[in-house]
Amino acid sequence: MDMEERGHSEHPEALRLWLRMLTCTQLVEKQLRTQLREQFDTTLPRFDLMAQLERNPDGLKMNELSRRMMVTGGNVTGITDQLVAENLVERMDVAGDRRAYRVRLTARGRKAFDEMARQHEAWIVTAFEALSPREVESLHKLLGKVKQHHNANLKMETA
Repeated sequence: MDMEERGHSEHPEALRLWLRMLTCTQLVEKQLRTQLREQFDTTLPRFDLMAQLERNPDGLKMNELSRRMMVTGGNVTGITDQLVAENLVERMDVAGDRRAYRVRLTARGRKAFDEMARQHEAWIVTAFEALSPREVESLHKLLGKVKQHHNANLKMETA
């Protein structure tokens, strides 16, 4: 049973929309996980970590990687250990802090990530093929309004 099946006609439309969004997210994510595993023998968390490093060529400290990926430091350490062993990332000492180190993509890692990222983009485009370009744009704008409303409410709560 997917998330959407939990909704009933007597539930508010907003709740049914939320469940549909969750279901669609899970379906797309499942497809991405499968494709990454089958075509690149990798996982979505490994791809996500490499994506963070690709955006930060000088590398990131482990705690920053953990924060950006919203996972525990232990998870980041385990993934990093695997990627170091495969020569896809490297650890570098942080000047003035003997306990910390930065992680960055190696040349091999950058090349591997570039190939994965191109394919990832194609998979995402395929996932939304049922929508016209105008519908994609519309949905993007509508979800942007939800995001903006949520962010405004968060700012009010923390003020």
